[in-house]
Amino acid sequence: MGSVKDLKVIEKPSETEMGRGRFYFSDRYSVFDWGEMPDEIPNKGKALCLMGAYCFEELEDEGVPTHYNGVVDKDGNLKSVDNLDEPTEIMDINLLRIIKPEHVNKEYDYSIYKDLEKRGIGNFLIPLEIIYRNGVPEGSSIFRRFNKGKIKPEDFGLEEEPKPGEDLDKPIFEVSTKLEEFDRYINWQKAKDIAAISQEDVRKIKEILNIVNNTVTDLASNSGFKNVDGKIELGFDIEREPILVDVVGTLDECRFTYDGIQVSKEIIRKYYRNTDWHNEVKKAKMEANKSGKKNWKKFCKTLPRQLDIEFKELTSMIYMSAANKFTGLDLFESPDIDDVIDSYKEYLK
Repeated sequence: MGSVKDLKVIEKPSETEMGRGRFYFSDRYSVFDWGEMPDEIPNKGKALCLMGAYCFEELEDEGVPTHYNGVVDKDGNLKSVDNLDEPTEIMDINLLRIIKPEHVNKEYDYSIYKDLEKRGIGNFLIPLEIIYRNGVPEGSSIFRRFNKGKIKPEDFGLEEEPKPGEDLDKPIFEVSTKLEEFDRYINWQKAKDIAAISQEDVRKIKEILNIVNNTVTDLASNSGFKNVDGKIELGFDIEREPILVDVVGTLDECRFTYDGIQVSKEIIRKYYRNTDWHNEVKKAKMEANKSGKKNWKKFCKTLPRQLDIEFKELTSMIYMSAANKFTGLDLFESPDIDDVIDSYKEYLK
């Protein structure tokens, strides 16, 4: 399936019917589009599964259509999260088709989506990633794009560039590609063109994004977290109505802070950010972009190092303790999140 979770297909989706499958959330992790990294973070997968399932169930109560069916316990039974006795890494879902654009002459050809739109065909993943930003923390990609002149404050209804760490008066909604070798930010008009979606589709997508943002933000706030930004993926169901897919509200999909400390995957990005490998990754992506090559990793001559033991143990506890605190279910044997954050602060010193 991907670098951090696997997919078991039980029933394949077709043009006219959804399929069914199961996500197996692994302890693998991925940063900077690299894919699978050289080691694993214990219990990360179960923590992500629990948080994601919890958010799906809350969102369905808000009327958001999703592909979520439930989680699977150790005996193979389908359950809701509040009926679990212990964490699980297995989530049962409905499946949509994934239709990838062709890479032709250094460009991605999205014409297949125009054909589907003309025929009124649905039941597939929309090839976009939708992002909300409630704030702009240090390390956010938005600052690199401001510095390069790729975006301007007025693009988001802002009078001036925000400062690192600043909260926004109202959220920014952005969109990027999803099925390319590595994601690129695009404007909403470009998103409409490549995915062959209408203005009404965009309205519905933004409506779902707004509900997800508000729901996850409220859940986070109620448990002491701050939801800084996050992303969602959507598909079209059989009737070409948007449906929420993949997973939402986890430490990998959202940038959460707790007591001023980032407790999302950003802590792992930060660990690697000043390494020789990360510098090589940035150069490799630029080289691949200039030459129009799809596989940028072949330009990277350095491999990522493993996490040091203390950091890996702390990261594992952050995932488990955050899941306990966020859901209120206390299914992991892990210290209170306040104690884990204190230990992480000491590690940073």
